[in-house]
Amino acid sequence: MTQAPDILCIGSVLWDIIGRTPAHMAAGADVPGRITRLPGGVAMNIAMTLARFGLRPALLSAVGRDAEGDELVAAATRLGLDCAHLYRSEDLPTDRYMAVEGANGLIAAIADAHSLEAAGDKILRPLTGGALGGPDAPWPGPVALDGNLTTALLAEIAGLPAFRAADLRIAPASPGKAERLLPLLPVANATIYVNLEEAGILCQRRFASAPEAASGLIGRGARRVLVTDGGRDAADGTPLGVVSATPPPVLVTRVTGAGDTFMAAHIAAELRGLDRDAALAAALQAAATYVSGDIGS
Repeated sequence: MTQAPDILCIGSVLWDIIGRTPAHMAAGADVPGRITRLPGGVAMNIAMTLARFGLRPALLSAVGRDAEGDELVAAATRLGLDCAHLYRSEDLPTDRYMAVEGANGLIAAIADAHSLEAAGDKILRPLTGGALGGPDAPWPGPVALDGNLTTALLAEIAGLPAFRAADLRIAPASPGKAERLLPLLPVANATIYVNLEEAGILCQRRFASAPEAASGLIGRGARRVLVTDGGRDAADGTPLGVVSATPPPVLVTRVTGAGDTFMAAHIAAELRGLDRDAALAAALQAAATYVSGDIGS
């Protein structure tokens, strides 16, 4: 009998192509560094972190039947991720993400998630067709969902019976896609993970701090939000109040995937039974360890 997954990770599963240099960079700079290709995408990054915490995540995404897709699925399987429910397309290529990072942070990035967007609700078939749930038996566990899905599909998910029993954890893929999450803000079983910039986009105003942003999002109808702000205080907000914590000070050596690591570590902490304050502290510690380079990608 196949072991059931502990959590579903829905969204982008692709190759991360990351160029990193210890030098400060400006537009047009040409400097020495290292270029790596690693399994990535928001859903994949979250799943990989969850697996490091001993959980068994299942991926729901679109991956091509090209050579890059076969390599990606093989790599994910070796990492302990359940790939049985992926939508493997014959005519869509495997997606990619490309970023350049310098000593002064992320310089530029391009996310090519066109295949995921083109696949649409095909990636959700396991939740509606019986493999992981159906109309009379919706998936009852945690779900990590990312904003690389189209605005239309995210709005559809907000009202789908397939998600009504889930513990729904949601993050935008980037500030440029933050507005896609607006239909999900008032969903009763949703927790939204954003950074300070994304919170401002959702509320159409600027915030001075994560606690202020958390309060603002709750005021906009969100049921629960987690807001990060780099090395400054992060916050966990609900209609009952906001708690905050300060990240441990570390030397930052990488930034791509830090938010995904925070979200996954927070989910894992709460699945272990930690309360709001302890879970927030554990997630901040995990993200600090990640950006310092003390654990592998």
